[in-house]
Amino acid sequence: MWPTPRIGRILIELVDTLADDFDLIDYLDALACDAAEVTGVSACLVLLADPVGPLSMVAASSESARAVGVVQLRDQQGPAVEAYLSRGPAWSEDLTVAAGCWPLFAPAAVAAGFAAVHALPLGRRGQTIGALGLLSTAPGPLGAVAVDWAETLADAAAIGLIHRRILHHQETLTQQLQLALDSRVLIEQAKGVLAGRLQLSTDEAFTLLRQHARARNLKLTAFSRALICGEITIPVPGDERRGPGGLSDPGR
Repeated sequence: MWPTPRIGRILIELVDTLADDFDLIDYLDALACDAAEVTGVSACLVLLADPVGPLSMVAASSESARAVGVVQLRDQQGPAVEAYLSRGPAWSEDLTVAAGCWPLFAPAAVAAGFAAVHALPLGRRGQTIGALGLLSTAPGPLGAVAVDWAETLADAAAIGLIHRRILHHQETLTQQLQLALDSRVLIEQAKGVLAGRLQLSTDEAFTLLRQHARARNLKLTAFSRALICGEITIPVPGDERRGPGGLSDPGR
């Protein structure tokens, strides 16, 4: 069970979306990572709808979960898509026998290493803006406590995002969605740089990227841009030219 103060901070961060420096991609990535940890599942993905269109964006706590989310967006099929469209939960306790429901999604999820899924809509008061997908590597149902926590996080995120959409014109949020997509490109490039330089998997590179961004109190997008531009570097093991936060300074 997570400490109550930590849960409280997560919920506050989810509803606090009105700051001038609000970053949608950071927000969704944090939601995915926190939801996976709080519920105890293997991974989590978030699908978000464009204010003037269909589901168009995916954030995830791991690369395998992101790939599963991309499959759902591409084929418009799967539990998260179903939860979004039906405005209710969708799940499978054993994805190896779920091909009848999701003939394209289920085999892709199994190939990615997942055995069970539980998806919930992101929405409040009749307005649905996305979906949360909880993925497990072992078959079986998601426990009642985990479902309760997932619903709480989904509700908090829906409240925060809907409030932001209400207070900002739809064109503004559409622009933010495009910026978030552009940010994702930067983050993917930065992960590739780290994975190649430090001989890491993409999941390990993403974790390291987030750790160093937080150590410098930088947004993930800003840190990724600086890393790609060579303004900061993450040293290979044994590199003694280290700056603040364990980062090497190329100017030294």
